[in-house]
Amino acid sequence: MIDRLRQKQRFIPWLPFATLLQKEVRRFLRVSFQTLLTPIVTASLYLFVFGATLGQRISVLEDFSYAQFVIPGLVLMGVINNSFANTSSSLFISRYLGNIVDLLVTPLTPPQFILAYTLAAMLRGLLVGTVVLIISCFFAELPFVSPWAAAAMAALASFLFAQFGLIAAIYAKNFDGLSMYNNFLILPLIYLGGVFYPVSILPPFWARLSHFNPMLYLIDGFRHAILGVGDLSLSTAFLVSGLMAAALFTWAAVLLGSGYKLRL
Repeated sequence: MIDRLRQKQRFIPWLPFATLLQKEVRRFLRVSFQTLLTPIVTASLYLFVFGATLGQRISVLEDFSYAQFVIPGLVLMGVINNSFANTSSSLFISRYLGNIVDLLVTPLTPPQFILAYTLAAMLRGLLVGTVVLIISCFFAELPFVSPWAAAAMAALASFLFAQFGLIAAIYAKNFDGLSMYNNFLILPLIYLGGVFYPVSILPPFWARLSHFNPMLYLIDGFRHAILGVGDLSLSTAFLVSGLMAAALFTWAAVLLGSGYKLRL
């Protein structure tokens, strides 16, 4: 009996974390038509355009069709967009409605708070990415040279943009300000990060400039793990992406730990 009570006491500190995680997962599952089905349909339209129509007619990478080249980027785009959207919308709405106060008084440390939001966002992002990847198999055959590296890069990208979503939600003053992060920062960086073309075919100046785009390391690393070829080495892609993820996690932890702008 005493051992059972001690074991229960060890798990009690994680109860608020588990409750918040469950809340966040249920939140996006409750509106799954919007949070899961809509991005999957959008990605499927991209796959149809670039797979069924252009996929076999053009090629930008030797020994691979255009469909094979573009599919990894489209999969990762779904992972990134949905991971960012989940944390940014949830935290901002909590700030907007004022119920963020209820979360701040719970016995949650900033890392636990971040981890609960992050895991829910990663679940949503990776679910969308997995379904898009399955659908893409109808348009092209992918070699999956390093499947574990591909899974690790997708998880790292999801983690990274979950942190960025938290940071954006803290700094945003209204819904328009929040949407600007996606429309004027994330999407342009994705499109210019090698989703639809290899950076190596660009003129030297633009190719060098592209290396300052953080999306390049995520997209090219994921493509390299699947196809076995890329503009960057896998080690470089993982190193830069890991450093960015650690920096954003630290930034989010500092903001949440200080309570900065957590109430509108």
